[in-house]
Amino acid sequence: MILTGPAIAAAVAAGEIAIDPFEPARLSPNAYDWRLGATLRICSGDLDAAAPTAYAETTIPGGGLVLTPGLLYLGMTHERTGSERYAQLLNGNRTIGALGVWVHVSAPLGHAGHAIRWTLEMRAARPVRVYPGMTFGKLVFLQTFGGACSYQSTGRKYRRSDGIDISRLYEEIQGEHP
Repeated sequence: MILTGPAIAAAVAAGEIAIDPFEPARLSPNAYDWRLGATLRICSGDLDAAAPTAYAETTIPGGGLVLTPGLLYLGMTHERTGSERYAQLLNGNRTIGALGVWVHVSAPLGHAGHAIRWTLEMRAARPVRVYPGMTFGKLVFLQTFGGACSYQSTGRKYRRSDGIDISRLYEEIQGEHP
């Protein structure tokens, strides 16, 4: 079950959902409009699942930054979000898609109990200028069913994430092939 905008606002007021910073005007009928954070990691060259990803980190200036096709950008949400009660789905929005930006298509699920600034995987179909703090997508909250199981208690590798994270698959691969 997806929470409506008014239900999200009520859950924020009750302390069941954390959105920091929270702006009621960013609520839509069934979601919260999230914004692009000010930092990007630019990953160029070959990527190897068995090795940490090399990157250059930059701050998006107020005048924007042009995303270049062929590069992988890792960004983060401006907002830190989470809930012990609700799961989250993070999506880009139609407006960003119409600019040819694919954002966060590989891992949209935020588990109950995971309070984070989301790491965003971004690619551009054409050169496109983006700005820090611009609306970039929609965050949906979902009612969970069954026994409570917080992401923080599972021992998952991204549980301490609070910013831009590179892939940590190399930890698993290196553990299997010393």
